[in-house]
Amino acid sequence: MIKLVASDLDGTIISKDNTIFENNIKAINDINNKKIDFVICTGKTYPIIKGTCSKFNASYGIFGNGNQIINLKTGEEIYKKLLTDSEINSCIDIAKSHNLHIHIYTENEIISEKELKYMDLRNYKLQQNKYFDSSLGITTVQDIKQYLLFNKVNVYKLIISSDSDLSDIKNEILNKEDISVTTIKKFGKYKDDVIDKEYEYLDITPKNINKDTALKILGNYLNINNDEIMAIGDNLNDLDMVKNSGIGVAVANAYDELKQVAKYTTQSPVEAGGFAEAVYKFIEF
Repeated sequence: MIKLVASDLDGTIISKDNTIFENNIKAINDINNKKIDFVICTGKTYPIIKGTCSKFNASYGIFGNGNQIINLKTGEEIYKKLLTDSEINSCIDIAKSHNLHIHIYTENEIISEKELKYMDLRNYKLQQNKYFDSSLGITTVQDIKQYLLFNKVNVYKLIISSDSDLSDIKNEILNKEDISVTTIKKFGKYKDDVIDKEYEYLDITPKNINKDTALKILGNYLNINNDEIMAIGDNLNDLDMVKNSGIGVAVANAYDELKQVAKYTTQSPVEAGGFAEAVYKFIEF
């Protein structure tokens, strides 16, 4: 019996054109009416996605790929883990030595160096959409390291982006710091249509931070076992939670690597209600 449904948002519930298929909304409402906890599980930080959480009536939220868990019914922060100053400075130094684009996520803003180019630009454009909270600040600075030196902010995650392969940069970072680094490639069929651009980025968070670990923490908090959890996603940062949940689902438009570990792949992509298909297949209403 499924007691918790955890789902990614972009590419899983929300389509590339920032619309939500009607059946996806109905499925979420049916989950809530059945008293099953619905959990938003996203790489976005809470300030970016706060408006969406309220529109979906989610019970809990896993944010920043797992470095923050919030009870959305009460506002209680269940879990938080931040990057240290040393980790942040090491990543910035490495990125700067290779002339790579950097931006960071704090409690209430995105801070980008010099200009918006990749995921930072994507989030700026997404703010124009009705499903996203537009109160998040987006700041560009000339020197992000100097900004952090003079402004005491909590850094939830750091992003290094490039038009080309970042494998060597990832290895360089991991050789210096004991942190989590996830590679996301937005090339070919995975191109970022929001900003009409192909690129690759490193999503950098504290050690052992990912959606799967956070889902386990939340499951323990709620006394829910893994086999009572359905996890649905489309991207590589969903891979572990889909692989390790009782029912792990990849929507039809998901990365091939995710489909390989999923217990079920929907016939419908996100824009045709893949999320709803999975919900109605495995949960009786």
